[in-house]
Amino acid sequence: MTDHLNKTPQRCCRSFRKSLADGDCILLGGSTGSLLYEKGIFINRSFDEVNLSQPDLVSKIHSDFISAGAQIIGTNTWGANSFKLKAFGLENKFLEINFAGAALARKAAHNQTWVAGTLGPLGVRIEPWGPTSLDEARDVFKAQAEALIKGGVDLFIMESFADLYEIQQAIRAVRELGDLPIIAMMSVNEEGQSLYGTEPEWYIRKLDEWGADVVGADGGNGPTPMLELLKKFKTSTKKPIILCPNAGQPRMVDGRLIYMASPEYMGEFARQAFLKGARLLGGSSGTSPAHIKIMAGALRQAKAFDQVEIKHHEIIDHTLVHPTTVPRVQQSNWAKKIADGEFVVCMELLPPKGLETEKIIERSEICKKHGIDAINIPDGPRASARMSSLATACIIEREVGIESILHYACRDRNLLGIQSDLLGASGLGIKNILCITGDPPKMGPYPNATAVFDIDAIGLVNMVTRLNSGYDLGGSSIGRHTSMSVGVGANPVAIDLEKEKSRFRYKVEAGAEWAITQPVFDSESLFRFLEFSSQFKIPIIAGIWPLKSIRNAEFMANEVPGVFIPNKVLERMRKCKTAEEQTQEGILIARELIEEIKSSVQGLQISAPLGMVDFALKLL
Repeated sequence: MTDHLNKTPQRCCRSFRKSLADGDCILLGGSTGSLLYEKGIFINRSFDEVNLSQPDLVSKIHSDFISAGAQIIGTNTWGANSFKLKAFGLENKFLEINFAGAALARKAAHNQTWVAGTLGPLGVRIEPWGPTSLDEARDVFKAQAEALIKGGVDLFIMESFADLYEIQQAIRAVRELGDLPIIAMMSVNEEGQSLYGTEPEWYIRKLDEWGADVVGADGGNGPTPMLELLKKFKTSTKKPIILCPNAGQPRMVDGRLIYMASPEYMGEFARQAFLKGARLLGGSSGTSPAHIKIMAGALRQAKAFDQVEIKHHEIIDHTLVHPTTVPRVQQSNWAKKIADGEFVVCMELLPPKGLETEKIIERSEICKKHGIDAINIPDGPRASARMSSLATACIIEREVGIESILHYACRDRNLLGIQSDLLGASGLGIKNILCITGDPPKMGPYPNATAVFDIDAIGLVNMVTRLNSGYDLGGSSIGRHTSMSVGVGANPVAIDLEKEKSRFRYKVEAGAEWAITQPVFDSESLFRFLEFSSQFKIPIIAGIWPLKSIRNAEFMANEVPGVFIPNKVLERMRKCKTAEEQTQEGILIARELIEEIKSSVQGLQISAPLGMVDFALKLL
């Protein structure tokens, strides 16, 4: 071993175990081996030896995963143990290959990304299945781990083990060298068993017992089975859980294995896995930087929502509130139709990105001509910076003469600013308001923007109720009270549906008069929510989004929080060969859904993808 092997590079300054203790969700990089294969390193070569012969190629792969959002990168050493290297005549370069693998990852990380020393199976059978003893296996793992530690790894990750006895020796080997964190994963079949047939509850319990810091599974037949497996893991361990599925089932195309799970599909998996309790996520075979980039975006959104805990619901002393003197039928045309039991339809149009209001005015005029009851104006949807929804609503009502429904989000204003806006909206003649909490800034193009969230949608409804009763935040009379019709959002397919139901109850108790759902693509979920909401006796308007293309469908499924598109809908869109066929199928899917639900709801909110009002109006 050369002298430089004795030098230990600086460790990553952040504490991996502290992040685990804090409950952070951590994203790993994808498959280095798959990318080497794509770049012409074929299976008759050692992927690990590329650390020496083509280090720039390995460095580029690490950098691509880091740029995509990976917080941990694994060294290119999965097969760099002495047993596997001997098959390529490389046993004499064992130490150099492992040290170089760690050093390349360490350099790419710039002490901003954790570097995990990757250990894989030995490629031989150990006792009791084969002639290699447990002690011999442990010694081989120990020698590899020692070289990786000298190269500068922050932790270890054990990938794709089929034999529980073998991964036990790998864990023991690392523990004999020190106390670096260990991520231990078993490779699984479609049923979640290890490839040697061990049941998931048992191998997770043993990995926990043997001292791994993080336990979980990799491989398998793609993301979906991993979500079911997560439920079993959670009953067997309190340790953080990691899931790293293959990017779908591979197919042989022109002599190459192609993994069929799209980046968008992996992104949706990451979002659901995080919300259901996984704390480390990544991908095995076939997972590229494109997959990791979409997964990082999905996790950023999911974490942003998960971290928004707003406790200021009750900002109102109900003893100060007196019923408004304006009956609901006199609040607005929209409110009158709802109160009279009529079916209502509104069209959702995004505010302009700049000052050009001509298009939204033209689209609003088309809606008015076709009998749409109101124009729904979102407030900074997906944490974007657009023209004020209040200003847009006023322009539409002034120029077109059609009522607006003002979305009002709590994200950007404190209590004083909210009260000022609400009084201003009422003074400008805005009659309908949809009270929402708002998308956290981390979802949007300005993730470093500050969110306020003094109150959430429940507190906002309380606030409007107070103003409608003639009182401000301090309990002082405002003179002539406001008379806005108050709506709220609802999500029939929320991952935590019990929490959604609880919040809906609070919104109604605070004074909500009607509700608009997130875009619905699954009638059964809507009907279950309607069964729950019927006890509150407030009208439900169903959100409808006509899908324009499969790209639009996958974006909705993976990028828009609170939206669930069943696989059967996505498959219908995928079967359409041309853009025109996809458009027609999207319209057909929406029409079928409307036919199913229209007798059970009191209205529709139709979204116009990309402002395409003519396309959306085809539903009517």
